[in-house]
Amino acid sequence: MSTKEDEFLNALRATFKVEAAEHVQAITTGLLALEKTPAPEAQRDLIATVFRAAHNLKGAARAVDFTEIESLCQSLEDLFASWKREERAPAPATFDPAHRALDAIAGALCATKPPRVKPASTAKTVEVQPSRPAEAVRPLRHEQEAMPIAPARAVAAPADVDASPHAPMAEQKIFSSEETVRITVAKLDARLVEAEEMLTAKLITSQRVEDLRELARPFEAWRNEWAAVEPDARTLRQAVDRPAPGHPPSPGLTRLLEFFDQNLDHFKALESSVAALTRTAEQDRLAIGKLVDDLLEDSKNLLLLPSATLVASFPKLVRDLCRDLGKEADLIVHGEEVEIDKRILEQMKDPLIHLLRNCVDHGIEAPEQRIRLGKPACGTITLTVSRLSGSKVEILVADDGAGIDTEKVKASAVKHGFLSADDARRMGDTEARALIFQAEVSTSPMITRLSGRGLGLAIVREQTEKLGGTVSVENQPGQGTRFRLLLPSLLAAFRGVLIEVAGRMFVVPTAHVECVARVRPGDIQTVEGRETIALSGRAVALVWLADVLALPRAEATETPSAATPILVLGLGEQRVAFAVDAILDEQEVLVKPLRKPLSRVRNIAGATVLGSGRVAPILNVADLLKSARKSGGAARVAAVAKPVEAGAKSLLVVEDSITSRMLLKGILESAGYNVKTAVDGLEAFTLLRAERFDLVVSDVEMPRLNGFDLTARIRADKKLSELPIVLVTALEKREDRERGIDVGANAYLVKSSFDQSNLLDAVQRLV
Repeated sequence: MSTKEDEFLNALRATFKVEAAEHVQAITTGLLALEKTPAPEAQRDLIATVFRAAHNLKGAARAVDFTEIESLCQSLEDLFASWKREERAPAPATFDPAHRALDAIAGALCATKPPRVKPASTAKTVEVQPSRPAEAVRPLRHEQEAMPIAPARAVAAPADVDASPHAPMAEQKIFSSEETVRITVAKLDARLVEAEEMLTAKLITSQRVEDLRELARPFEAWRNEWAAVEPDARTLRQAVDRPAPGHPPSPGLTRLLEFFDQNLDHFKALESSVAALTRTAEQDRLAIGKLVDDLLEDSKNLLLLPSATLVASFPKLVRDLCRDLGKEADLIVHGEEVEIDKRILEQMKDPLIHLLRNCVDHGIEAPEQRIRLGKPACGTITLTVSRLSGSKVEILVADDGAGIDTEKVKASAVKHGFLSADDARRMGDTEARALIFQAEVSTSPMITRLSGRGLGLAIVREQTEKLGGTVSVENQPGQGTRFRLLLPSLLAAFRGVLIEVAGRMFVVPTAHVECVARVRPGDIQTVEGRETIALSGRAVALVWLADVLALPRAEATETPSAATPILVLGLGEQRVAFAVDAILDEQEVLVKPLRKPLSRVRNIAGATVLGSGRVAPILNVADLLKSARKSGGAARVAAVAKPVEAGAKSLLVVEDSITSRMLLKGILESAGYNVKTAVDGLEAFTLLRAERFDLVVSDVEMPRLNGFDLTARIRADKKLSELPIVLVTALEKREDRERGIDVGANAYLVKSSFDQSNLLDAVQRLV
């Protein structure tokens, strides 16, 4: 073993020793408690605790090749498993061997040679420098995952050096005991929760300012009314002050004018007091808001850890997987210094392990196969952590393997009933790649210990979206796959859009709101019984949120052309527009999770208390998108399609995306045209040779035969050479436009600026 690998193993074993001591203590404490706890219910909880600790310690020992400790843990785990299955009861005769096994583990830990390098790792405890609390969070341990271990190859490269199989180990920074204080993560988490609770105080102060402003508004109306009657009051006062001879003023009128004067002074004083209170409340709001924001920011910074704490065990994981599968691969890591919230690091560990397993098992080819393909025998897997603008980070996991076989993906999706064979045939590569994140969809022909169940990538998507992030995949057949995860760098204060539906208030997470808009009935197209709208040249399903939440719809407005507010929600590659009654505000809110018996309520993720004291449910975007698909999007304001008249022009729409294809078909049929469709250029050319059409509307990027080549074939055919062609595409570069015109297209429409009126105008001019 090389010096570098020795240092790497020593670093892992230093992490293991800290973790092992905690597990041994947890098991010891649990056994002592079991000896004193006769109640079966309490015993079950304690047995579960010691079983889990023994299992985790066994996996950690296996990860660093401590076979003696692994064997001892296995015996403990077998014993605790028999207690758990109630095959035998905890008894003094079984406690003694368990304690002796723990003593042997402790002895084995003490006998190990202390490493020369002290590593960074994620922690149950952290060390904090008192002089620099925002920067000095330093991990002491890392929870290892149980996995089979065997030596193999992998490299961890710091971001600031050239990544290569011989990159040096990053130097570990060591603080002296005088500069640091050890604090349990549980205490830090508790302080963060308390800081987040201060958001309520911030919201209340903002609400009080609004209350005072509302209180001040009647004074302005009162001043306007007083200005209108003041001339009459002045006339009366003059009549009292200078009465006509023989007509003394009425005593009642005098008292009434005096009462008016007193009330005038009183209202002016009251108005002044309310204005002063409003100014004071506004100052308090600003001060408290800044204090709360600073407190939250500092509290969250305490839980920021370098991403190195997450990826420390990944090189060995890749080595072991490669050895198990008879493959060779190097893991190159960039961006280890990028800091991310500890809670995000912990929750993303399993998803990243799944991605690395996917790269080794499905991506990297066997050495002899790579050599036949002209590739190096040793594959390369790259894990890059990058900080993006704002508070976002990107984690990129890439390999130079075989890529994704989309035909196998579609076959698996058809097999498990996610789509029909006909839909699979029409589906493009982008839509097919998205299917790999569906549970049970797998390209593996058999179920093994590592793959085949189709659960790994579903877990990746679920966990990423749960944290408010997104995951996407890029594929180059034969060249490799890239998984791109976009995540928040910290679990920031939750921001939500406040909406009203059926007289009720709801909050939608801002992170998933792509845009808000207003649509008129004429903007809504009905395609195959579903309402859609065109958004940036893309068809987006429109669903009424009241229907999804099983609430009564608001009464229809008296103005038929009135616009309806919508929110476009996105998750991964899914987009759905939801119509609501009103979009009220966007603000910070404090999320209150649901408690039993309401632990899981469809479409609801939690609740929040608004500054007004009103409780508003927080909607679960993932559930909403699923519910929207199931609801079918029944049409509410159906666009009235013109009947196809006899002799109507016949058009052919060529588009590989089923959504865009149906949108274009719906727009053209609504305009009175007779429309047929084709899923790619080859099918379109076959139809053109068999039937008569007056115009072709085609996409450019399609399988088998793209739009440029289809246009060229049409122009080269004597019977079809004069057929008008409109290209509708996302390719908007000048050279793409010029190529479209060069091959013979009559019109070239770019989807980013697509509008149905532009399409209809172009078609009307050409047919």
